[in-house]
This record gives sequence, structure tokens and C-alpha cells, in this order.
Amino acid sequence: MLQLIRFGTHGSPTNATLVLPYDIRQKSRFRAVLDDGREAAVLLPRRSILRDGDVVEGDATRVLVRAALESVSVASSPDRLLLARAAYHMGNRHVPLQIKTHCIVYQRDHVLDRMLGDLGLSVTTAILPFDPETGAYGHSSIHSHAAHDTHSHGDHEHCHHETEP
Repeated sequence: MLQLIRFGTHGSPTNATLVLPYDIRQKSRFRAVLDDGREAAVLLPRRSILRDGDVVEGDATRVLVRAALESVSVASSPDRLLLARAAYHMGNRHVPLQIKTHCIVYQRDHVLDRMLGDLGLSVTTAILPFDPETGAYGHSSIHSHAAHDTHSHGDHEHCHHETEP
């Protein structure tokens, strides 16, 4: 079985792709099947979190990690103060959030959907790649968030109001 034991450098050629949901990407040790059918043991340093676009390597193989499509809720508003309040309330509940300019994205939860709707946000559901923030003290891979600032799946963001003022 292939062993993936360290983070690689972004932008280098890869041999395979590993598509994983967030619940698996936040684990540092697990088994998975690559897109080419090979089985792999992912054995990263403890508390590592795989982000969409990370590269992991080992045994002469370099693998690109992609966030799997997941059922998510998208809470949006053009009011940035309202979004900040929503993020505050979600943070108090330790909910993993993907934060965008005019929306927050989280794993689908009807109770949270109603809470944010009651706050005044527009809440919709979607099937999207989910790649939440790791937190200020989170242990993620070696790359910076700058690599994600220009990344999107397709040529659009996943909010209704995703334009800068």
C-alpha cells in the first residue's frame, strides 16, 4: 500500500488525485483510494489538516488533494456586519466555516439554517466543495491561505452577492 507521509510543494506535477470530504481531511491518519484506484495510507504529522489544493507525497508519488462535493448551507447577506454577527454565533458553536465576501458556508444543518435565517441572512443549500478555515491556532499544511484567495471551482464563487464594493 502506498504511504503518503509529508506535505509537498504546491505547483509541482502530481501523479494522482485524492478527493476527500472535510471530515476525513481533518484527520492526520487514514486509508483512502486515489483516483487511479491505488490504495493509500495517509500518515501525516499529528493535527495536520488537508486543504483543497494541498499536495501530499511519499514513495515517489505526489498526490493532489481536492475537497469533495458535500451538502452545505450557504448563508448570505450584502450586510457585512450581519455576516460578522453570524460568524460570531457560529464560532461560539465551534462550527467549521468557509468564509467568503458576502456569505458563510457550513456543513448542512437545519437548526443552524433556521438560526441564521432568524438573524436575517438568506440561507440556501447546495452541493459544493467544502474547505473551511482552520482557525488562527489551527494546524494545517505548510502553505499560506494566499493560495486559496484566487482559487475557485469553475469561474464563480458560491454566494449570491459575491462582488466587492
